[in-house]
Amino acid sequence: MIEIRPARRADLPLVLDFVRELAEYERLTSEVVATAADFERALFGTPAYAHALIASDAGVAVGFAVYFFNFSTFLGRPGLYLEDLFVRPAARGRGIGRALLAHLAGLALARGCGRLEWAVLDWNEPAIRFYRSLEALPNAEWTTYRLSGAALDRLAASTPGA
Repeated sequence: MIEIRPARRADLPLVLDFVRELAEYERLTSEVVATAADFERALFGTPAYAHALIASDAGVAVGFAVYFFNFSTFLGRPGLYLEDLFVRPAARGRGIGRALLAHLAGLALARGCGRLEWAVLDWNEPAIRFYRSLEALPNAEWTTYRLSGAALDRLAASTPGA
């Protein structure tokens, strides 16, 4: 029996474990610097910047999703952005990832969102096949850019009056 529920403060170590497992799967372990305290501020602070779901199968936590709301100026409506979705390898193939996405789709509709979006690494063929099976379409005409670390600091410091 699959259960999807919002994460609670007591789940913070579990959320961090899932993040680390996801990073290992994505070959990005060295990039994880987040702590349980970071997640406490982000998920339960005022304001909360993100939300997390825990997926359990037969009472055992086997997956999670982290999401936040963005906004589409073209639609004039909010959107739901799925930052991370992870199901432990031993639990894959049981409908848990689909249940998490269906739950998120329901949240998006309940909040008046015009879209549910996420990114996937281009080498992650199992995930790509799964997303396509749900009729999700790649947004290939857009390239994601990122500023972080020293580059983010430099740009912020270049602001007139900063």
